[in-house]
Amino acid sequence: MNDRKLVQKLKQGDRLALDRAMDVYTAYLSTVVWHTMGPAASAEDVEEVVADVFLTLWSHRDGLKAEHSLQSWLAAVARNRAIDRLRAAPPAPLPLDAAEGRGDPGLDAGLERRMFAEALRQAVEGLPPPEDQLVFRFYYEEEKLKDIARDLGLSVPAAKSRLHRARRKLKEILIKGGLADGSDQ
Repeated sequence: MNDRKLVQKLKQGDRLALDRAMDVYTAYLSTVVWHTMGPAASAEDVEEVVADVFLTLWSHRDGLKAEHSLQSWLAAVARNRAIDRLRAAPPAPLPLDAAEGRGDPGLDAGLERRMFAEALRQAVEGLPPPEDQLVFRFYYEEEKLKDIARDLGLSVPAAKSRLHRARRKLKEILIKGGLADGSDQ
């Protein structure tokens, strides 16, 4: 069953269509959630977020559009639910020796990488459509550009051009935020 038929069946309230969507997309959405949450995610967290995505799919099935990519819609919901989950979780306490300055020197580098990754993710979310989806799907979900372009109704050259502009915008945002130095390394 293709996505168009799946969306039509979901809109009709067909529970078997929801089961089919779960069969087809659970592994994919687990990967999206895992990449979004990073090392903070446990297997239970990923499972719960993915279950929440399918609950959201069922409760918002009337608003689905058969001509739009169900996979993209689900990925966006999964990413947003994972981010919500991260925001709701209290930060992990630092080990006592790190708080006293005797910790591993790699701890600071890891914290800096996480802060940079969070700033980058927020900058990507702030991009206008379809650039936000292009960057997210190409870099985070590692999809092929031709597939993304097709789903977004763009030609491959247009998608490449928009992706290039999006990278330039992200660089400017990170430079202004003091998180990049402006060199072309």
